[in-house]
Amino acid sequence: MTIPSLHQPSALDDALAIELTNLREQNRHRVLRQVANRHGAAVQTAVGPAIDFSSNDYLGLASDPRIGDAAAQVAREQGVGATASRLIAGNHPEHERLEATLAESLGAEGALSFSSGYAANVGIIPALVGRGDVVFADALNHASLIDGCRLSRAGIHVYPHAAVGALAALLDRHRAAARRALIVTDGLFSMDGDFAPLGEIVDLARRFDAWTYVDDAHAVGVVGEGGRGTPSLLGLHGQIDVTVGTLGKAFGAAGAFVYGSATLVQFLINRARSFIFSTAMLPAQAAAAEQAVRIATEEPARRERVSQNVALLHDTLGTAGETHIVPVAVGDDARVVRIGRALEQRGFLVGAVRPPTVPAGGARLRITVSAAHTSEHIARLGEALAIARRA
Repeated sequence: MTIPSLHQPSALDDALAIELTNLREQNRHRVLRQVANRHGAAVQTAVGPAIDFSSNDYLGLASDPRIGDAAAQVAREQGVGATASRLIAGNHPEHERLEATLAESLGAEGALSFSSGYAANVGIIPALVGRGDVVFADALNHASLIDGCRLSRAGIHVYPHAAVGALAALLDRHRAAARRALIVTDGLFSMDGDFAPLGEIVDLARRFDAWTYVDDAHAVGVVGEGGRGTPSLLGLHGQIDVTVGTLGKAFGAAGAFVYGSATLVQFLINRARSFIFSTAMLPAQAAAAEQAVRIATEEPARRERVSQNVALLHDTLGTAGETHIVPVAVGDDARVVRIGRALEQRGFLVGAVRPPTVPAGGARLRITVSAAHTSEHIARLGEALAIARRA
């Protein structure tokens, strides 16, 4: 039986319809694309079977049956919902087991899990700084970092992407008047595939008595010793004050975490609003993530395959870079959409990224490579891309 909708058209609908029309005219309207039946890099879309070069499943763990089995066992034995926030009655053994495994794997005193990377950043940053404090942020930081900085109500100074000299000048001009100072940056930038200059940032933080905050969502699990991320890769392990990672990218599960000192973890349990006032992640979700972290730690061959595929992809496409995120500049919004659709018709999913995700004029293909890709996948993508770009 179908129940008819009781909704009546309103002035709100009229205004929003105009906005949607504007987005379509600008080639910036987005629609949901269903992706199903994932097996490694192979997926099924409405168009047909495809090889996915758009996801963040960098270690190829999202479809690993061991992770699904871990989730299923806990769901069968303990039910599904966490039932409450962790400070009330939602703190399950699986949450604590996940955090202990993360801390051990990352060589940290402690870790704390969140429902998502967005929830982590908009909760942690305002817990650390507020009115009377100052934040220095890279211009290409992720939206969740931008929103976390805004929610903190601290003074915000944005420096050009990776411009250490500009950051130094801003610190020199504004640090002394503030109570606390926080330098906020991505570790590996998700749209450009480049690393933050963390060595220079750490030096400036020490010089100006500032704290360092790194969102390493796209690097943790993939780069650095044992997959410990950008700080480890750059020889700075243990020198970043606050590091955020995700469980929904390289680890193939869902959720996020922060790691650092035990004092930091205890402080955030008491002050991070997105932690305090959110129902805890599903215990089965925590069990799946814990299993994924263990697999990633114990199977370094996955990271080695990513590194090999990165080199092969750059060689195939003739691009420069050293990471598993490969941007291919297009510029025009309509053209990048056409190329993305042409690739999907040929059996490849590639991110067709437009503003506001990137600056105006910065439309690009965002290609990601994983441990699940084969040399044949990469060669065929290169051929399909060459054809699609000529269309």
